[in-house]
Amino acid sequence: MSSTALALAGVTLVVFACAAGAQAPAPTTLTLGDAARRAAEHGASTEAARARSSRADARAAQRRADFLPSLSGAVQAGARTWNSASLGIELPAPTGGSSPFDPRGEVLGPVHTVDMRTQVRQRVLDLPSLYRWRAASADADAAHHAADVTADASATRGATAYLRVLRAEASIRAREADSTLAAELADIARRQLQSGVGIALDVTRAESRLAAVRARLISTRGARDRAMLELRDELAIPFDAPLALADSLEPPAVEAVPLQADAIAAALQRRPDIRAAEAEGQSARLGTRAARLSRLPVISLYADQGRTGGGTDRLLGTYSYGVQVSMPVFDGMRAHAERAEESARTREADAELRDARRRIETEVRAAFVALDAAREEVAAARVRLGLAEQEVSQARERHRNGLSNNADVITASIALNGARDEMIEALAAYHQSRVALAAAEGGVTHLP
Repeated sequence: MSSTALALAGVTLVVFACAAGAQAPAPTTLTLGDAARRAAEHGASTEAARARSSRADARAAQRRADFLPSLSGAVQAGARTWNSASLGIELPAPTGGSSPFDPRGEVLGPVHTVDMRTQVRQRVLDLPSLYRWRAASADADAAHHAADVTADASATRGATAYLRVLRAEASIRAREADSTLAAELADIARRQLQSGVGIALDVTRAESRLAAVRARLISTRGARDRAMLELRDELAIPFDAPLALADSLEPPAVEAVPLQADAIAAALQRRPDIRAAEAEGQSARLGTRAARLSRLPVISLYADQGRTGGGTDRLLGTYSYGVQVSMPVFDGMRAHAERAEESARTREADAELRDARRRIETEVRAAFVALDAAREEVAAARVRLGLAEQEVSQARERHRNGLSNNADVITASIALNGARDEMIEALAAYHQSRVALAAAEGGVTHLP
């Protein structure tokens, strides 16, 4: 192949490589708050809850339709026959003649009719239906707040899945540091054996430690991959879409934590489960009032106008209008049973509201306890990690100078591994307590 052809081939490869690089989508970068908000918006359970909320809106709209004018039109064309005896009309026979109808009855007709009519009806006073409409609207509000509760739960799961990935990535970095230290110890043991100042047991011990650390690294990477799959599932992110996490387990430089009393007050004011319980109670009270008023009369206006006749060649205009008053006389004790049902529902809603308030205050207080404990655990783990690193450094120096074998270094490195794990768990617990506090306040989607 000539040099020109080789140059063209090289240029083609470069062009294709640049095109492939240009087509690669940029990774989606997520913070902890982004994960919570995306889970709240795109979670499967959230979508189902929003659908239930839309159904409640539709039911309220159906109740409202009872108070809007109803307009209907009809066209009727047909024929009918009668039995003259069933009309209840007796026509006397004329003098010297016979009765126009057989006294025993005879078929009259058929009579052909065409009737085209438009009817409008409007309720003027119907208090039971009015309160049922308001109760349905309160039910719709409760469904909206219940959907918000589901969204907050999805947001909490999304944030927790995000923290699991961060913890797994921190564990990978810890295992990589363990592998580096184990590889260094193995190299020192081999060099000391070659120089005649070490023993084969030290080499075997160091290589065994290196193999164990690498096995843990492989396992940790698998755990990270599983955590990433769970995060994509919670956030409804395609499994082949590039994804990057912007946060780490390090605590924020500035931690904004409200006073406990302020947090409790804010939670009782904005938590959607409180709003849902209040709406449920309002719906039950309106339903009780509707049941109590069910014996009141219902007043409606009606009117119709149309054209009717024996055929389409001569249609005459007719109309009717009026006021209709109706009221139940005996309904089989249905109204009494409805009042009993709605009264029991009211008591249940009030009990659930009281329980929700106690539960929310308990959750906020528990979140503060967990956050305070997590801060202390992080501080204690940081001290232990520093001492473990110092112990490893001192043991390595003694081993390098031939003052001890590598057993002390391996023991110190095992302690360092445990200190790193403890630090990771303490940091993860700290961030999880932050999420729990935000969820208890009703602001998990407001995380940064």
